[in-house]
Amino acid sequence: MKEFFGFGGYQREAEGFMSWQHLTFVTSLMVVMVALAVFFGRRNKNRSDKAKNLVLIWAAVLIDSLELFKIVLLCFRAKDPMDWLYNLPLFLCSIQLIAIPLAAFSKGKVREAALDFVCIFGILGALLGTYGAGQNYGAYPVLSFDNVISGITHSISGFASLYILISGMASMKKEDIPICLSILCGFCIAAYVANILVDYNYMFLMRGDGTPYDILYNLVGGHEVFYPLGVVVLFFAYIAMFYWIFFLARKKKQAKVAV
Repeated sequence: MKEFFGFGGYQREAEGFMSWQHLTFVTSLMVVMVALAVFFGRRNKNRSDKAKNLVLIWAAVLIDSLELFKIVLLCFRAKDPMDWLYNLPLFLCSIQLIAIPLAAFSKGKVREAALDFVCIFGILGALLGTYGAGQNYGAYPVLSFDNVISGITHSISGFASLYILISGMASMKKEDIPICLSILCGFCIAAYVANILVDYNYMFLMRGDGTPYDILYNLVGGHEVFYPLGVVVLFFAYIAMFYWIFFLARKKKQAKVAV
């Protein structure tokens, strides 16, 4: 247990990013994630909003509880008491720690926008935080506290995203797009300021750190302005693409029903 939780540092060598151990572990998580989302989504599709929302409540409680436990343990494990500054929830996937509870517990426009935000970024965060997490799987053993908890929390984000889609909870109204963009921009600004103050890499706005963001980082030569702007532009492009695909799929479904 001491080795699993990393007290005193991991004695095992990391199997490596994109090793068969890494791919097997995260693929297992993705299979469970999709299976649960399909099961609960299809079961609750025609049920009341209260019944649908109960699943999101559980997802919100689980993801926040696990993340809080992780932050507390990492701070307890750290030698420097100021290490908590490097465990702030300021990554793209971390937004779900707020967005999922908002989707589960709020009402009105805020809830609609939160549901859409979780729907849009949950699955992306799940894939980037498992298959694309080179900074984790290149540094820690696959079956370690750091990677297991990270894998589970990212999978919960992906589960929530797919569940919202399958159960029909996403409204994806055009008038809610500015709210989604505001949430994203607010976190990007907070993350960038934190990066400057504590010399870190929240939201991967400073460098790629072994993730797919390295492609953009190398493309712009690590430019201090063009790289973070490029990351934000990629976020916007992803949102636009997601809405386009969603509206296209909705239009085809409506056309099929009309026939």
